[in-house]
Amino acid sequence: MKIAHISDLHLLALEGNSPRRFLNKRFTGWVNLRYRRKAIHKPDVARAVARELREREIDHVVITGDVTNLALESEFELVRRYLEHDLGFEPSRVSMVPGNHDVYTQGSRIARRFQCYLGEYITTDLPDATSVPDVGRFPYVRLRGPVAFIGLCSAVPRPLLVASGRLGPVQRAALHALLGHDEVRRRLPVILQHHPFHNPPKRLKRYMNGLEDAAEEHRVLQGVERGLLLHGHLHRRVKQRISTEEGHIDAVGSTSASLLDPRHERMGGFNVYDVADDGRLASVETFRLEPETGDFVPAGFARA
Repeated sequence: MKIAHISDLHLLALEGNSPRRFLNKRFTGWVNLRYRRKAIHKPDVARAVARELREREIDHVVITGDVTNLALESEFELVRRYLEHDLGFEPSRVSMVPGNHDVYTQGSRIARRFQCYLGEYITTDLPDATSVPDVGRFPYVRLRGPVAFIGLCSAVPRPLLVASGRLGPVQRAALHALLGHDEVRRRLPVILQHHPFHNPPKRLKRYMNGLEDAAEEHRVLQGVERGLLLHGHLHRRVKQRISTEEGHIDAVGSTSASLLDPRHERMGGFNVYDVADDGRLASVETFRLEPETGDFVPAGFARA
């Protein structure tokens, strides 16, 4: 089974939104877009990634969050068009989780905007696997051949300039129950979350951009013999190993699928994971855009 991993599309669509929609945290986000991010995140790059994936023998695509910029309805509509027309995979072949930009404000969280617009991509095959209530459809499990995709939501609304995440005790308890389910245990668990498991070493950086309960998640993962934890958020190609009591999990981050950046570890692209029929992880590859030719060429991973 071949799995393609993209992240951090940051698709922007401001048309039709009144100025009052920006009288909150979105104002600082708009300033960032206006004077910095709009110059490096390009929808043409995201469309090129989609075309490349359609031409490859990909069985399933995972998207680890930040598909929008400001969690506006117009942006989620644009994301749906991208998924349906540019990427073109059936919803059963695409699994997604939200990023902090997709739950940018309290209003977007309360309205469960991500779930409302993208619900077809976060369905579960084990609705009765655990008695722990879900968190807006998370976690979910999708069983595909030798793989069990487990989607988590690490995105929560934060104050100005803060982009950190949290899973929370309810979701962690549900994850623990799912990892012990027979249908999951006989497959390779592929955990999807936006925020990386490995936190920055400095306390301020952890508060601003890290995963608040990474240590608690690590305890939940101790019974896993082998698995993948896929994330975005950093806009970098990174790879690191998580040790567990039973074995290890490979934690792999994808760069932004829309990013133009001269640094190879950040240039827009995607990852591909090849999983054997017995659930063994056969290979992990990453590809970056070559802007001059429009081709996608092999790249290397940095250490998280």
